[in-house]
Amino acid sequence: MQEQVSKSQFKAKALELFRQVESSGDAVIVTDHGKPTIEVRRYRKTERSPLEVLKGSVTEYKEPTEAVGEGDWEALA
Repeated sequence: MQEQVSKSQFKAKALELFRQVESSGDAVIVTDHGKPTIEVRRYRKTERSPLEVLKGSVTEYKEPTEAVGEGDWEALA
């Protein structure tokens, strides 16, 4: 679960939050006036397999064999 902290809280507890991210792997979202501005997360190597990059990217998998029409693409809307 991602924790959210304000910029002032982050400034006061930065080292503690860094250790928390390192140990748990959970990201911390830093907010400015309640709006997310920065995400602090554990470092990952950029050299990842294509399957690692795509892991978790499919949010819904209905009817995988169904044809896709032009109206189904968000970019065309």
